[in-house]
Amino acid sequence: MLKRIIQIIGLVFGGMIGAELSDTVRGGAMWTESSQGLLQYSGTYYSSVGLGAFCGLAAATLLAGPVVRFMQQGTERAAGLPTVELVSGAAGLIGGLAVSALLYPALSGLSGVWLFVPAVMTLFFGYMGLRIGLLKKDELAIGYSAYMSTRIAKEPEQEESWFEEHKILDTSVIIDGRIADICKTGFIEGTLVIPEFVLEELQHIADSSDLLKRNRGRRGLDILNKIQKELDVRVLIYEGDFEEIGEVDSKLVKLAKVLRGKVVTNDFNLNKVCELQGVSVLNINDLANAVKPVVLPGEEIIVQVIKDGKEHGQGVAYLDDGTMIVVEGGREFIGSTMEVLVTSVLQTSAGRMIFAKPKLLEKAQ
Repeated sequence: MLKRIIQIIGLVFGGMIGAELSDTVRGGAMWTESSQGLLQYSGTYYSSVGLGAFCGLAAATLLAGPVVRFMQQGTERAAGLPTVELVSGAAGLIGGLAVSALLYPALSGLSGVWLFVPAVMTLFFGYMGLRIGLLKKDELAIGYSAYMSTRIAKEPEQEESWFEEHKILDTSVIIDGRIADICKTGFIEGTLVIPEFVLEELQHIADSSDLLKRNRGRRGLDILNKIQKELDVRVLIYEGDFEEIGEVDSKLVKLAKVLRGKVVTNDFNLNKVCELQGVSVLNINDLANAVKPVVLPGEEIIVQVIKDGKEHGQGVAYLDDGTMIVVEGGREFIGSTMEVLVTSVLQTSAGRMIFAKPKLLEKAQ
């Protein structure tokens, strides 16, 4: 079908070119006004149109195959491009052509060699607009994402827009899985932003040849699927990327600055980088430490000593939430459940540590 259309276009344009050549010849030749002269002119005109149409059809037939293949390849390549690149490139191209159209009236009076200046100008501004649009695709994507999230955040009955802070998830906190439980309780407000480059990293981990990494990656993908399908939270998949930045952590920091959001993580190093660059952080480990049961010196708790401590005579026990208890003189009670008296509590970056001694020793004293 497309080949037939190209042949018809070649036929029509060939006939038009033949007619133009015939008029040019007529203007330079002397034709008599007699019936014989008119007949001769008519024969020359129609012969030129027919010859031009035939040449146009022949040229279109020869070029139809390569042109169709070129258009199919171009269509396939365009279909494979991300939507963000297509939209930004089209917007830039339209802008460049609009600038060219505005300047055309000033150049329409040119003649001779300068007759081709408007065409060259159109090509130049169109190409420049296309390139600028592609280079600005990240900013356009960020702006669109922010606009859509604001539209989603707006209540149906509320006309005024209100600022909604984005929560940007990193790879480690997704694999950790506790973010799903936190969202389920309703403590996370706003929109969860899942960058596409984080999804790519998760996919890469899930496809790893290492069994442990592969299980971690699949767990992360399962957690995201649970958040999207089972929990009542807004989720935004950010499709943009910062190609000039190589590290995923640096991309997260950049995205948080652009969206004015917070990074949700349990990565200690990313936490420090965000603090240094003025980006707000929600650290899951800090939250877990904050909600652990408060144990004060002098309280009595029942624990089971399970192993030796680092120092001589020490025993180690754990609370249900994983808090480690160092029991002085508890080595001889390994494997038994006993009541201990809390002597001190130490808060570290790794968590809370409790020091205690057996209550039996306290009574003996």
